[in-house]
Amino acid sequence: MSVFTAAADQSLCTPLPVLGKDVTVPLVTGGEVAYAALDYAASAPALQRVWDDVAAYAPYYGSVHRGAGYLSQLSTDLFENSRATVAEFLGCRAEDQVIFTRSTTDSLNLLAAVIPADCQVFVYETEHHASLLPWRDARVTYLNAPRTPAQAVETLERALADRAPSPSSQLRSGRSGPVGPALVCVTGASNVTGELWPVKELAAVAHAHGARIVLDAAQLAPHHPIDIAELDVDWVAFSGHKLYAPFGSGVLAGRADWLQDAEPYLAGGGASRKVARRTDGGVDVEWHSTAARHEAGSPNVIGVYSIASACKALTQAGFDNLVAREQHLVTAVRAGLADVPEVKVLSLFGEDAPRVGVISFVVEGWNSSHFAAALSAEYGIGVRDGLFCAHPLVRTLLGSDPQEVGECGVPEAGTGEIPQSRTDSTGGTRSLNAIRVSFGAGTPDEHIERFVRAVKELVSKGAQWQYRTEDGRCVPDRGAAQL
Repeated sequence: MSVFTAAADQSLCTPLPVLGKDVTVPLVTGGEVAYAALDYAASAPALQRVWDDVAAYAPYYGSVHRGAGYLSQLSTDLFENSRATVAEFLGCRAEDQVIFTRSTTDSLNLLAAVIPADCQVFVYETEHHASLLPWRDARVTYLNAPRTPAQAVETLERALADRAPSPSSQLRSGRSGPVGPALVCVTGASNVTGELWPVKELAAVAHAHGARIVLDAAQLAPHHPIDIAELDVDWVAFSGHKLYAPFGSGVLAGRADWLQDAEPYLAGGGASRKVARRTDGGVDVEWHSTAARHEAGSPNVIGVYSIASACKALTQAGFDNLVAREQHLVTAVRAGLADVPEVKVLSLFGEDAPRVGVISFVVEGWNSSHFAAALSAEYGIGVRDGLFCAHPLVRTLLGSDPQEVGECGVPEAGTGEIPQSRTDSTGGTRSLNAIRVSFGAGTPDEHIERFVRAVKELVSKGAQWQYRTEDGRCVPDRGAAQL
C-alpha cells in the first residue's frame, strides 16, 4: 500500500502543513488578510499529508468486501489496514474491536444502543451533548460539575457506591439484588475549557465498583497520545474531522462483548453473515460477530483512510513535539488574555490545570456573538461563540443556573438589533454565551499573535464597524458606515 502514502517531510519545530493555510478573506474595513483558523475544536483543517494520501488513493477507489475485482480487493485491504492503524494509534488490546462510525456522536449513540437493558449510566453535566444526550433511554445519573480533578473522582466514587439495585433484579427476586451493569461516560479534554480530566483515576474508580467506562476523546485525540490499555478504559470514541481528517468518519474502539451481544446498530448488508426465508414467511438472520456487525451498508472508505493517514502523520510528527509546541501557544494566549482586565477565562479546575489548545472566555460589556463577529469581519480571525453544544457546563461557568435553557447563536436579539449582554443583579453585565478560541498542530504563531492583538484593540478601542442580527447571527451591517 506504499503507493498511497505521501512522504512526510515536516519540521518538528513548525506547524504541520494544513489545507487552507494560504486562503485570504476580505475585511469589512477593506483589503484582505490570510485567514486565521482558530476554531479547531469544531473542525480542524485537514492535514496536507492526509489530503495527499487520499488524492493518491482516489483513482483506485472501489467497493469494499465481497468484491472480486482488483480495485475492490485493493480498497478492502486499505480499509482493513486502516482499522489496524487506528488500533495501533489507540493502543488497543488484542481482543478490542475498532468500529468505524460517522463521528463521536454516532459512536456514543452506537454504544448507547448496545448497553444491557438494566445498565445504569453515570455522566457529568460537563459533557458535550454528544456524550451527554445518547443515554436518555437508560437509567441515567447526571453528576454535578466538579471544581477540581480530585472532586471529579470523589463524586464518581460516591455515586457508584450509592447506586441502587437494577429494577430487573428486584423484579426477579422481590427484594434488593445485584446492582447490575453500569457505564461511566467522561470526556478526556473539555471542548469548552480545554482542561484535561483524570481519566485513568476515573477508570480505576469505575472498575473498582464493577462499572465500565467510555472515553469521549474528540478533543483529546488531536492533542495527546491515547493508550486504551494504559488508561484502562473500556471504550474510546473520537471523530476524524477533529483529527485533521475530513470526510465525516469516526471511531468506537474497545471491548467487544456488549457489541457482539446486541442487535446491530443498523440492519442491512455487511452486518449479516447469513439470511434465509422461513417457512412462515419471515426471515432468519445470522449477524457477524466482528466489527462488521455494526458497520452495515457501504462504508466511508475515504473517510476511514483519512483517519488512518492522520493517525500516522501525528505519530510520525511525535506527540512530544506537538504537545510542547501547542503548550507554547496556550501560554501565549493565556498571557495575552490576562493582560486584559475585562476578559474572564472560563475554567473548572483553575488556572494551573493542564489543558489542550481550547480556551473559552467572556468580555465585560460585550455580547460574545458581537465580539466574535468583529474578530472575523475586522481581523480575519475565525473563532466560535455560543454554548458549544455543552449548554449545562457553559451555564455553570457563566454563573447562571445550569438548568436554564441554553440558546445557540445570538440570544434575545431581533432582526437588525445589535445583540446586548444581560444586566445582572449587581448592575453589571454578563454575556449570555461565550467565545472559544481553539488551535492545534497546524496553527502558526502569527495567528495567535493577531488574535491577542485583536482582543486588546477591540476591548480598548471598540469595533470599527456597526453590526446587526441576521438569521440568528451577528454580522456587519453592510449598509452602515465605518465607525
